Amino acid sequence: MDDHGWLRLACDLAGRCPPSSSAFSVGAVVVGADGVEIARGHSRETGPHLHAEEVALSRVSPGDPRLPGATVYSSLEPCSVRHSRPVPCSSLIIASGVRRVVLAWREPLLFVDCRGAEELTAAGVTVLEIPDLAGAARKPNAHLLTA
Repeated sequence: MDDHGWLRLACDLAGRCPPSSSAFSVGAVVVGADGVEIARGHSRETGPHLHAEEVALSRVSPGDPRLPGATVYSSLEPCSVRHSRPVPCSSLIIASGVRRVVLAWREPLLFVDCRGAEELTAAGVTVLEIPDLAGAARKPNAHLLTA
């Protein structure tokens, strides 16, 4: 698959999230440089306060040699601020060694002022936004956007 295909999968995973009135529904996929999926996850999949990138990265052993060449595909910009957990997703991605992130939708100013893309870029991570998939990322979050 190409970037669009992997990001579409991340957007589809967001649809599996239990709805929340206080958090976005997000999907994430970690893909190696060889184009093989390493891990995936979605928000609240394994705990009520866990984010998609956090779930996916938790399924990869720390120091896995595939991570520096991997890409994280996330339906929403990785968070830079967390109220429910000590480490935001942008910091988890940087610490993992992943050097590329592809996202569909920048986090709107609803819960926090997110600067995840900027933090990733400042740390040397390449960030690519594919806005034509933003609608697919917004779909499982429509209840938050119309309130």
